[in-house]
Amino acid sequence: MPSPPLVPDEGFIDTVHLTRMTLGDEALKREVLTLFVRQSSDLVARMSSFPADMAAIAHTLKGSARGIGAFSAADTAERLECTSDPEAKRAALSDLKDAISGTVRAIDDILGTARKN
Repeated sequence: MPSPPLVPDEGFIDTVHLTRMTLGDEALKREVLTLFVRQSSDLVARMSSFPADMAAIAHTLKGSARGIGAFSAADTAERLECTSDPEAKRAALSDLKDAISGTVRAIDDILGTARKN
């Protein structure tokens, strides 16, 4: 029998972390996920114009993503936060948009499952 992975592969959201952060409260989980979808959409839209405070916006998104267990999105936001090269910023923003898109799809799946329960 193979050993379980040391770190569970949860895709875009680590649901174990999410459950721990929301203390297993389904209503709170739905609330924070819904807020993340709204906030991430707004923040990514703001970053699309490459504002002067882009690093601060990426930092905010990084913290929000870590809070719900969206570690891939958080890591990508951190890369954008720490980048000063314009080309690297463009690439990181593109990657961040992809990571957020995948995270939002995962959230939709989670919320759809939660509505059925």
